[in-house]
Amino acid sequence: MQVKIDTKEKFTVITPELSSLSDNLAAELAAAVIPFLQQPIRNIVLNLASVNDIDENAATQIAELQQKFYDNNSSFVICDVKPSVEQKLDEFQLLDFLNVTPTESEAWDIVQMEEIERELMDNDEPLFNDHHDA
Repeated sequence: MQVKIDTKEKFTVITPELSSLSDNLAAELAAAVIPFLQQPIRNIVLNLASVNDIDENAATQIAELQQKFYDNNSSFVICDVKPSVEQKLDEFQLLDFLNVTPTESEAWDIVQMEEIERELMDNDEPLFNDHHDA
């Protein structure tokens, strides 16, 4: 499968260069993306700008892939989804579950917000000192 990989400061953009995403291709995509969980830059933005069609098994695999990243304290955001693919995701009842943004720039914003959220959640120290009046 042809994919374009573009590593940024906090995330890697994966862009499949194909018009249809099938079950087999989604499995190849997952195999290519899972190793990023072991890298310093573990957040993924999946850019679907070239994809015009997706089958249900492929969509389900992408949803499972997204969950795997979140289970490992990493972000997985999908961007540039064409209306035909968005409609299919809605038909498969996955659109509301998936983290989808209209543009790569908005995906970057989501990754940044989730990074901040993880930092706050991982911080064992209280955010405010507990002041007691005597």
